[in-house]
Amino acid sequence: MAGALVAAAAIAGAGFFWWVVTPPRIPDAGRALPKTTDTELIARGKYMAELGDCVACHTAPGGRPMAGGLPLETPFGVLYSTNITPDPKTGIGQYSFGAFDRTMRKGVTADGAHLYPAMPYPSYAKITPDDMYALYAYLMQGVEPVAQPNKAPGIGFPFNQRWGLAFWNLAFLDSRPFVADPTKDAVWNRGAYLVEGLGHCGACHTPRGIGFQEVAMSNRGPNGDKFVSGAKVEEWNAINLRDLWTVPDTVELLKSGQNRFATVSGSMTEVIHNSTQHFSADDLTAIATYLKSLPTDHPHEVTPLPNNDAVPEAMFTTRGGLGYAQFCTDCHRLNGAGVPKVFPPLAGNPTVTANDAATLMHITLTGWKTAETNAYPRVFTMPSFARLDDQEVADILTFIRTNWGNTASPVSADQVKKARALLDPKIDMSKFETPRLANLLNEANAKQLVWGMRLNTETHTLLPKNVGDVLNCTSCHLNGGTVADGSPYVGVSAMFPSYAPRAGREITLEDRINGCFLRSMNGKPLAKDGDDMKAMVAYFNWMKGATKPEDKVEGRGVGKIDKAIKPNVDNGKQVYTTQCAVCHGADGEGLQDANGAFIYPPLWGDKSFNIGAGMARTYTAAAFVKRNMPIGFHEKFPLGQGGLSDQDAVDVAEYFTHMPRPDFPGKVNDWPKGGRPSDARY
Repeated sequence: MAGALVAAAAIAGAGFFWWVVTPPRIPDAGRALPKTTDTELIARGKYMAELGDCVACHTAPGGRPMAGGLPLETPFGVLYSTNITPDPKTGIGQYSFGAFDRTMRKGVTADGAHLYPAMPYPSYAKITPDDMYALYAYLMQGVEPVAQPNKAPGIGFPFNQRWGLAFWNLAFLDSRPFVADPTKDAVWNRGAYLVEGLGHCGACHTPRGIGFQEVAMSNRGPNGDKFVSGAKVEEWNAINLRDLWTVPDTVELLKSGQNRFATVSGSMTEVIHNSTQHFSADDLTAIATYLKSLPTDHPHEVTPLPNNDAVPEAMFTTRGGLGYAQFCTDCHRLNGAGVPKVFPPLAGNPTVTANDAATLMHITLTGWKTAETNAYPRVFTMPSFARLDDQEVADILTFIRTNWGNTASPVSADQVKKARALLDPKIDMSKFETPRLANLLNEANAKQLVWGMRLNTETHTLLPKNVGDVLNCTSCHLNGGTVADGSPYVGVSAMFPSYAPRAGREITLEDRINGCFLRSMNGKPLAKDGDDMKAMVAYFNWMKGATKPEDKVEGRGVGKIDKAIKPNVDNGKQVYTTQCAVCHGADGEGLQDANGAFIYPPLWGDKSFNIGAGMARTYTAAAFVKRNMPIGFHEKFPLGQGGLSDQDAVDVAEYFTHMPRPDFPGKVNDWPKGGRPSDARY
């Protein structure tokens, strides 16, 4: 960039140099701000601000709207967005329309200072005069003034010499307003105007040149095929927008932050939240129509998502596959299809299949959140998986990028290491050491152990004669029994044989497993000498590790909850509606995919656990809910699970445990020596 500035200066000459350092003020073109509030004009200007997503850059976290102060990372240092409220001393309250128009189109402030092109004035230059005036009216009369001085940028020499930006403008700025293409219809031209202008999509999605300029400002011109063809921004990949999916798919993503192929991440979540969700249906359709029309050598695949039974063989034969089965399937499922309207699919997802895995590594190491929108006000999260080492992350991401029809290149441990160094993610290091299912492959009886693991994670599919409902062992024993306070299997087999008050006798591990089949699975017991039981026991024994009967295992069970808390069923119903129904159904019926397979299990009814199950007891269920539900609620490793208050956990547990469910004939034999819990259902 410095070389380009020097060359431009040599050509320009001394007279021109004076002009660009101290540019003349331009006339106001006869347009003064109305003295009386014009509500229609201000409302139009507010919509212009939403189209331009002004609030996203000009509002710091926790700060006042439009008051600036948001740090913006650039290759040359940190910039801070400016105060654009109508405060007369620290904001733009003294700007005439002419000064505002020049700032927006040429990046030159009222006092003659040049803005860095992190402010997308090359795109805003395309705004029509009427739209620009409406935006000016809104900022002056529709925004509350905030007295907040601007922060000095952290830009070093020579890039802190703003006068040099005049030559940048000379070389790269086209300040002419948008010109419609007469060969295209009105919808296409409206889309082009919004994408190329107010929407400034190219600021992130178009590659940058040697002068940090967008190599193409529209799809027209010598570099038109590079416009919105994808770029890398702050270790995120801004995807290729050309020939983007179908028009309805793109509209859905811009309106809600998700569609059947993807869910937005990074700064795009703020774009959806602050900006595109507010666009009119006509404008969303225009944008999607325009993007779909742009030709590309790398179109987005529009293919059906995999069926529920499309589980890759590599899931159970590779370290990456087993890592995925352990840490990812609760949200993204064995078939990579995700959970509609909740968690994104990985099959055919452009973030997954991108040539550069930067965004995928970024999300994995730092976490992720859905966009908060009117359509989907509940925010779901993915925690950071920085606790996994570089090779583990690389193995899992390679598995994701090479299965379910995905054909992207592998990810190496070295790539993850470099991304980790750049991102410096926080690592959640609880005392509980999560066993790694990938290590099953190191054992001499690996095949048996993996089968035992699968019987835990796919119980009702693999053992249909023994499971009478649609639950799996991992419905209660999260991530294959590897989650602290999620009823983990770690060390459990060391505790057997042991006395069981409910049975009134000493029981074996096999007895305990069959107890779950009879109660939680509402089914029939396994043959104690059968291969399936032996595989499950072998899996438990592998989980035991070096644990001895007298050891205290951190995170064992589901914890405790104070039984003095009195349940409020009315509040429990409300908690269920707002926090649980999205996964378990409005009427507790569970969530099924398009093929009728259960994604998340029913919490009551004929296909749920019976009254003899431990989870049918209020305070047992409350302890589990307190620490493990809902998933994706916050950023706790490994499922973002838990987070309800003790009272809400007790209330919702009382609500769903007392809903209709199957009887358990064997209940007459329970607690033969007394000690029946007060919250038992019988």
